[in-house]
Amino acid sequence: MPAPQKAVRRSLLVTSAALTALALLTPTALAAPGPTANPSASPSAGPSASPSATPPASMSAVGGARLGKPGTQVDLAGGAPVLPKDLTARSWIVADAESGDVLAAHNAHWRLAPASTLKMLFADTLLPKWPKTTEHKVVPSDLAGVGAGSSMVGIKEEETYTVHDLWLGVFLRSGNDAVHVLSAMNGGVDKTVEDMNEHAEELQALDTTVVSPDGYDAPRQVSSAYDLTLFARSGLQKKDFREYASTVRAKFPGETKKDKKGKTSRESFEIQNTNRLLSGGDSDVSVYPGIAGVKNGYTTNAGYTFTGVAEQGGKVLLVTVMNPEKDEHNEVYKETARLFDWGFKAAGKVEPVGELVPPRSAAQASPRPAPAASGEAGGTGKGAAGAKPVAGAPAADGSSGVGVAAGITAGLLVLLAGGAFLINRKWPLPDLVRRRTRP
Repeated sequence: MPAPQKAVRRSLLVTSAALTALALLTPTALAAPGPTANPSASPSAGPSASPSATPPASMSAVGGARLGKPGTQVDLAGGAPVLPKDLTARSWIVADAESGDVLAAHNAHWRLAPASTLKMLFADTLLPKWPKTTEHKVVPSDLAGVGAGSSMVGIKEEETYTVHDLWLGVFLRSGNDAVHVLSAMNGGVDKTVEDMNEHAEELQALDTTVVSPDGYDAPRQVSSAYDLTLFARSGLQKKDFREYASTVRAKFPGETKKDKKGKTSRESFEIQNTNRLLSGGDSDVSVYPGIAGVKNGYTTNAGYTFTGVAEQGGKVLLVTVMNPEKDEHNEVYKETARLFDWGFKAAGKVEPVGELVPPRSAAQASPRPAPAASGEAGGTGKGAAGAKPVAGAPAADGSSGVGVAAGITAGLLVLLAGGAFLINRKWPLPDLVRRRTRP
């Protein structure tokens, strides 16, 4: 399709979607599902109410009217591969991370419990607030309210951690203890929830209601595959977010100990990313070629959820999968990998069925050039000490080292051309770095 025609088609699509969305935004449409019973974060913590077996007949049309329809949405052109037949997720989406085109989707706006994938919004909201080197001594109140059975990185009271340590705990181990400490530094859980909901609105993630910043099951806490993909796309604009999301393993500070002579010492222990497409470690799931994050999750109510970003052949795709019905080990990763495989083969051969909308402020950006930005989120510009980012394809010189597909670079973020965001332009991700062989 010629570029001018495509721009007109996409502008009409967005206009139509906006009108449809206005019609849908009634109190009934905006109401999140009712409270769950006995929310928990582990299978052993007791039963909880399951989400409805079928999606609503009408959902949000943000990003395009077709995305508000139940069922699978895809437009296969000549030569396009068919979608995988064995997808069981209640909701999923495949999108181009740079252009925002949605290549295919299934119940994209179905409001479901998000589990720890909600930590992408938490990180995108709070990362800019402190430099990595900021230190914080943990007090008992920092850890108050951490849910029973939560995933933890192992933070200890009266110990001091850097913000860098805490973010490693959030991204690699999905540590709810790290989330609560950062929330305390931000003025408390309530303020953090308020900040996250405001940021979700700025991103036009209107399916999302945050109740708990760590994604722990809570009454009325919901998101959607569409919104989770928006969170990932926004986070990937930040250098620190890309670094943490792509880190396979790192050292985390342990507990300070005193020997018989009164000498104190503090050793570190290794933590590894629980994203199996990034870290591997299971016989039934391999490291996905070109993977560079983003976040996985699990709670009793949400089931397994995952958003991933991968690059192959110059294409960067985002895939989100929520709650596969097939009860098989690592099923959420298997279905994600199949959707990535399809997306890379289908790119350029399918007509988009919608798009990932830009943040509200992007459409209102000043035409004046923006100031230079490092793409860091309160960071220092230095690499992650003790952290090992994801590796991938060999470099031409055969060297090894950092290599994050979403772009851990020493350069600047790619700025929005011309200042004002136009719907027919890309919202660019930073330049990609060719990944190197995993050490």
